[in-house]
Amino acid sequence: MRVTPQGLYCIPGDFFIDPARPVPMAVITHGHSDHARPDHGRVLASAETLAVMRIRMGADRAGRQQQVVAMGEVVTHNGVQIRLVPAGHVLGSCQVVLDWQGSRIVISGDYKRRRDPTCALFEPVPCDVFVTEATFGLPVFRHPDAGAEIGRLLESLRLFPERTHLVGAYALGKAQRVIALLREAGWDRPIYLHGALLALCELYESLGVKLGPLAPVPVPAKRGGGGLLAGEVVLAPPSAEATAWVRRLAEPVICAASGWMRVRQRAKAKGVELPLIISDHADWDELLDTVAEVQAPEVWVTHGRDDALVHALALRGIRGRALHLLGRGDEEEDQAPAEVVAEATA
Repeated sequence: MRVTPQGLYCIPGDFFIDPARPVPMAVITHGHSDHARPDHGRVLASAETLAVMRIRMGADRAGRQQQVVAMGEVVTHNGVQIRLVPAGHVLGSCQVVLDWQGSRIVISGDYKRRRDPTCALFEPVPCDVFVTEATFGLPVFRHPDAGAEIGRLLESLRLFPERTHLVGAYALGKAQRVIALLREAGWDRPIYLHGALLALCELYESLGVKLGPLAPVPVPAKRGGGGLLAGEVVLAPPSAEATAWVRRLAEPVICAASGWMRVRQRAKAKGVELPLIISDHADWDELLDTVAEVQAPEVWVTHGRDDALVHALALRGIRGRALHLLGRGDEEEDQAPAEVVAEATA
C-alpha cells in the first residue's frame, strides 16, 4: 500500500480505498462523504453503500461501473483478493480485507464496537497490517452505554412535556440509530424529521431497517407561527438548530447525539441543553482492544488523534504509523478543535 494525494493506493491491485479524488477504480468502505466521493470509474462496495451513494450524489456520479460485493465474498483483481467484512459504523459499512502473496492488510474505514440495531456488528480480522481511524483516540473518550443516553432523553421528555425535544443527528447512520434505540426503549409515537433526513430514513426502511412511524415536521398554519410538536421528538441535522426553521417548535430542548458531547465545552459552545454521548466511532479502549484482537504487528492510523494512539501502541510493542490522510473527518463526527482537545486532555 502507498499513501498518495488521492488516498490509499494498492500498488499490485491498481486501485484505491476511499479515494479523495476521482480515480479509475475505488473500493468504498461506507457512504459518508469524507469516504465516498463522486465520479470514480469503477466502484466496488456493499449494496447498501452503493444505494447511499446514489441517493446522495446521483446514480450517474456514484461510479460509471458499480459492482456490488456481498459481505464475505472474495473478488480478485490483478492477483489481489478483496473481501468486505462488517465495520459496524453505519448501514453497509465495511472493512476492506486485502490478501496478496501471503500477506494481509485490513483497512477498517470508520468503525464502532457497540451493538447498533441498524447495522451489522464489527468483525475483527487477524492481519499483518491494520489501518485504523482514531477519531476518539484520547484516553478521556470512553463512551457510555447508548441505551442509557436514550434513557436520559426519555426522562427529559417526561419532565418537560410542554417542550419539543430537538435532537441534532447526522443524516446517515446517527439519525437512524437514535430512532431505532428510541423504539427499543418503548417510544412508539411518531418521530418527526427535518426534510434533510427523510430520504435516507426512507432508504433504510427500503433496505429492511424498521424505524416505526416517521413524519416530516409540519409547516405552521400561518407564516411565522410556532409552538408545534410539544412533547414530541424531532430529529434534524445539527446545523438546523441555528436556523429560523427551529422557530416552528415549542420551546425546544436542544439536544445533540455525538461522541463529542463528552466534552463540556463543545456542548456549551453549540448551545446544547441535553448532550447525548452517542458515537458511531470506537472509543479509546475499543481502539486498543481492536488492535489487540486483530494481532497486527503494524498499525497505520488514517486520521484523528493519531499521535496519542501511535504512542500507546509503541508502549505495547506495536509499530504505529500516522498517515495524515487529507479530507477525512469532514462529516459524521468531525475533528475536535484545539480548545476541545485541550479540555479533553486536561
